[in-house]
Amino acid sequence: MQPQPGSAPENGADAFRIPAVMDAFTKLAEDWELSTDAQITLLGSPGRSTFFKWKKSGGNLPHDTIERISHLLGIYKSLQIVLPDPVAADAWVKKPNTYFDDRSALDVMLEGNVVDIYKVREYLDAQRGG
Repeated sequence: MQPQPGSAPENGADAFRIPAVMDAFTKLAEDWELSTDAQITLLGSPGRSTFFKWKKSGGNLPHDTIERISHLLGIYKSLQIVLPDPVAADAWVKKPNTYFDDRSALDVMLEGNVVDIYKVREYLDAQRGG
């Protein structure tokens, strides 16, 4: 596929955006108190060395990982809207939920597939009327 006129080169503007994506994910992971293993699973199970490289300098994130982070950030934002108390919003992901058969949203997302993360996002979007 050829770049469109006026589009950024492969390693141009994207090279600046990738660290920002990982910074946002790192903030979310801190707020949700996620273990390293949970973070790796949510990002699509890259190798540990790749994960730490991404956290340090960004690197080249696969489309799948960017999609995962996008959904996770959507979940994070929805929680901030549905539960305006930041402590309650951050704790919600670890609480059992009848919609998820008494599993937590985090348990669902840690099944490892993009669709598992999307299920949680879809649920929260419905809760906030979005």
